Amino acid sequence: MAMTWIWSGMVVLSLIFGLLTGRLDAVADAAMEGASSAVELSVSMAGVLCLWSGVMEIMNVCGLSGGLARAFRPVLRRLMPLASRDEATLAALSANVSANLLGLGNAATPLGIQAARRMARGCGGTASDELCLLVVLNTASIQLLPATIASVRGASGAESPFDILPAVWLASALSVSVGILTAKCLAALGRWRR
Repeated sequence: MAMTWIWSGMVVLSLIFGLLTGRLDAVADAAMEGASSAVELSVSMAGVLCLWSGVMEIMNVCGLSGGLARAFRPVLRRLMPLASRDEATLAALSANVSANLLGLGNAATPLGIQAARRMARGCGGTASDELCLLVVLNTASIQLLPATIASVRGASGAESPFDILPAVWLASALSVSVGILTAKCLAALGRWRR
């Protein structure tokens, strides 16, 4: 709701300043140009996202994504011992982490929501420490292949959209490490204060 007010305010202010400065035609031209470039970007990104969704489906069919999810289960069991008691929750968590690892945030979102719903059962409306950790892991996810970012870069005309891989790996590894450490410290502090 807040974003609606922000965007509406920006549009109204643009129209007012365009009217006051006598450049209302420039505001209209910029709006049309922005809408046109947004449609072009959306169409070009759709193709790349379809490609990576197809790759993810092939990985599902051949069992590679399941193997990747199984590889994360020992780590997730240590990070989230309560959630890992339920096999369906652990499966959703593992699939979510592996989809995020491949840079497929759109595919990871439904899996993360499924895991969060299962983890929220019995919480009484207050998020548990492990549910907060899931949000941190999804927000700061490690990505081996940043498919969405590469598709945006490719659509914007980058010659080699994946040349940012080392920076993405470093930034995502640091953000996940700091996020996990912070979540664990805050959870321990919360238990200590009780």
